[in-house]
Amino acid sequence: MTASAERLVDAVTADAAIRRVLEAEVAARAAVEAARADAQRRGEEARLAARAMAERSERRMRRITDAFGRDLAQRLAAIAAEADQLAAPAPPDAAERAELQRQVRELAREIVGAAP
Repeated sequence: MTASAERLVDAVTADAAIRRVLEAEVAARAAVEAARADAQRRGEEARLAARAMAERSERRMRRITDAFGRDLAQRLAAIAAEADQLAAPAPPDAAERAELQRQVRELAREIVGAAP
């Protein structure tokens, strides 16, 4: 092969190598851009999922808090009703009145010094 033919082969080989490098660079840039777009899409999906989870958690907490509030109100009402009953005791029944009268008579005898 002649020197000029060798130079031509070297030039064609070099051009082919440069073309392959440029094509690889274009492919790499496209892959980087695709990866960037995929990362942005995944990030947005993650943000949406996190927002949905936070909203579900908020609704659950609100339901729990409301249920706790209702339960607490019922318990407080029961305590208040019991306190009202204790503040106004029922009048003594017949047996309690009889026992009270017996004790009053006994106390009166002790005070005046009478025998039981």
